[in-house]
Amino acid sequence: MAEEEKVKTIYACSDAVGETAEAVARATMRQFASERVRVKRYGQIKREEEVVAIIREAKENGGFIAYTLVQPELREVMREESIRQGVRAVDVMGPMMQAFIDTFGSSPRYEPGLLHAMDDHYFRKIDAIEFAVKYDDGKDVRGLMLARVVLVGVSRTSKTPLSIYLAHKGIKTANYPLIPEVKPPDELFRKKRGRLVVGLMMEPDRLLRIRKERLRSLGLPGRANYASPERIQQELAFAREVMDRLQCPVIDVSERAIEETAAIILERLQDDPYGEGE
Repeated sequence: MAEEEKVKTIYACSDAVGETAEAVARATMRQFASERVRVKRYGQIKREEEVVAIIREAKENGGFIAYTLVQPELREVMREESIRQGVRAVDVMGPMMQAFIDTFGSSPRYEPGLLHAMDDHYFRKIDAIEFAVKYDDGKDVRGLMLARVVLVGVSRTSKTPLSIYLAHKGIKTANYPLIPEVKPPDELFRKKRGRLVVGLMMEPDRLLRIRKERLRSLGLPGRANYASPERIQQELAFAREVMDRLQCPVIDVSERAIEETAAIILERLQDDPYGEGE
């Protein structure tokens, strides 16, 4: 294989799980769509010898390292050995920790894995994920009155994945599909303190492509009414009427990733004077 065709490697290293370093690496990779790059994760690093071995592997394969080591001795070995071996190593967490120390005068706990500690936030996240599954796709309209966020929209506007993503942030989210032949439940229109209802819309052409691809993945004909331009226009018009009645914020998800849509919703929640209140 020619040198330029070889798969390049980013090594995500941590003395905990390694999800943070990997997430940063993958976010960076998305900015270089033409590159053939993979991420290789090394987690639960405890010994200096492991750090040295990873650096050696990165040097042999011509890759670089992204690390979130909180143990000072491991970070120092990573810094010094990578310089000695001529391998680029990016300290993902170190500058943030130093900024915290310099600005607030606090001392870090140096405990790996605190991001995944089983604290109150962890249990809120688990509860929110179970909630999102239970009240997905309008399966139980009682969830519309219990949710912190309610997502409404036609089929294939990312209601379910967005609900799960918000659940991982600890936010109880329900979603309800808008179908012209089905009258939306009264619970959707009742005023509820602390609840945020959000409408999700999409450009007709993009929705058409997504629905046709969905039908193909199920082995169904792409000419079904579900994926016809006329049906999509009808559904979107109905959805707009419902959203107007709700007077809810509407987000066009046509060209947005789940993370981008979630960021808009999270910002609205921060501005909500009721905060967590239900």
